[in-house]
Amino acid sequence: MKIAVEGCCHGELDKIYETIGYLEKKEGVKVELLLCCGDFQAARNEGDMKCMAIPPKYRMMQTFYKYYSGEKKAPVLTVFVGGNHEASNHLQELPYGGWVAPNIYYLGYAGVVRYKGIRIGGVSGIFKSHDYRRGHHEFPPYDPNTLRSVYHIRNIEVFKLKQIQMPIDIFMSHDWPRGIYRYGNTADLLRKKKFLRQEVESNCLGSPANEELLAHLQPSYWFSAHLHVKFAALMQHPSKANAAPRTTKFLSLDKCLPYREFLQIVDVAERAGSSEGLEYDPEWLAILKATNSLQRTTPHPWNPPENNGLHERWDFRPSEAAMMQVVKDLGGDLSIPDNFSRTLQPYDPNRPEPHAAASCNTNPQTTELCATLGLTDLYAVVGQGGVDLSRHPGGFGGDDDDDDGEGVDEPSEYPTDTSGLSSSYNPDEITIEDEWEEEEEGEEGEEGPKDPEGGCNPKSAAAGEHLSEVSAGEGHTPGRMVLPAPKSDASPTNLSLLMNLPPASHSTPAAARSSSERGECCEGDDGEEAGALRALKRTSDEGEAAGSGGPTPRIKRRNQVIYTAVEDDDD
Repeated sequence: MKIAVEGCCHGELDKIYETIGYLEKKEGVKVELLLCCGDFQAARNEGDMKCMAIPPKYRMMQTFYKYYSGEKKAPVLTVFVGGNHEASNHLQELPYGGWVAPNIYYLGYAGVVRYKGIRIGGVSGIFKSHDYRRGHHEFPPYDPNTLRSVYHIRNIEVFKLKQIQMPIDIFMSHDWPRGIYRYGNTADLLRKKKFLRQEVESNCLGSPANEELLAHLQPSYWFSAHLHVKFAALMQHPSKANAAPRTTKFLSLDKCLPYREFLQIVDVAERAGSSEGLEYDPEWLAILKATNSLQRTTPHPWNPPENNGLHERWDFRPSEAAMMQVVKDLGGDLSIPDNFSRTLQPYDPNRPEPHAAASCNTNPQTTELCATLGLTDLYAVVGQGGVDLSRHPGGFGGDDDDDDGEGVDEPSEYPTDTSGLSSSYNPDEITIEDEWEEEEEGEEGEEGPKDPEGGCNPKSAAAGEHLSEVSAGEGHTPGRMVLPAPKSDASPTNLSLLMNLPPASHSTPAAARSSSERGECCEGDDGEEAGALRALKRTSDEGEAAGSGGPTPRIKRRNQVIYTAVEDDDD
């Protein structure tokens, strides 16, 4: 089964589906599933744009609204997790997941589903230690703090995922698991992103929560995005009990921009006799039922129950009987119902409403699922004043409730509290326009000015537009990730020693360029020989767009401390 994996979407659904369509025609294959690793930006109208942590001058409606309104339908089943640039009021309607548009499914704060027998899990948001122990208390209209805290991962979601016992095939997150860079070509990563060196050397790049989940779940694949760079790694886990050690193939991809490695196709074996559509996972639904009383919608810090003699129950792993009860609750049918419905009017290009207020609606999908399984609609509860859902008034956090929830320096449950490291690179502050400065050195020679909103160039070649201009040997579309037998878990100096990963796909191929341009833009990813087929690239002619005003302007970063060194080098 061919699965397309995409990095940061940033609302560019038209370009992504166009790219998949081109690859299908070129290779004679059929992509059955698209996985997007965050920053999906499911903005339905102008009000949703105000709920995205993006500077106002860079907010653009992009193309999701076309799929929400019914003007278009996703040509391939799409499953995604949230990142740190999202229409948060929309995604909050679906805390347990649901359809954001026909054929486009959101996994929720955390979730597991099945497709053709493949178990696909994910967690939304990014890690910030000062919000990690709080409940999901945010509600629109957001203030400058909640606009960002709303997409910070919470310990309750990690606790739920750690109750999973059955193997996970694919797991998705927006930010990386901390430490994963030690299992890939770290030197190449630092060559592409020089400013990450301090975080890599101090082991504070990425999410400690995802690091914990990686160690527990040990999925066959883990896909991420966030850092706007392609990076592959192969991690062999220590064996558990008498079981053979498992191996995780990690891949992070870029965002949808010209000349960027934002899309890759992988081959995953489907399981015989499995259903054709997207299905609920009974183990995950049983976990949701068992942990429902632990959920909180207040900003007060909370710790999950542990086996320390202070809690009546700390093990929420579901029994077989609990899973069978879930199947019974669903009437014996695990198929996720096609019950998408719009909860507000979509954007109309002919009747713009720039002053539209952010909406806050309950979603019928969530209402139906909660009624079926006895769950609580967190968004509805927050809208009613943030009632504590726990059956224990004091929660499981002991005297933590004495904290008013406003401080940001409460200790993390992790040995390394990244909140105290000003250079920790898992930033809320990574904004769409950051991409300009990160690639400033290469703008004049090969790419020309980029789109200031960080999306794909709207004037990029459409799929098939330049097919006749590219020779047969100029592009290569990967069919699958091919891996040798697992070797040592030591960090390799060259990932190709452990992992034969084909180059990522980009989009419609460009017209033939000069050899100097091609040498830089089509360089192999994993030490490919000079004669190897080059990966597909998207063309960009936006440099001559009206109003471009010449060279790309300098934009000051809000996380200036992190980038000072690299900006000095760029200058």
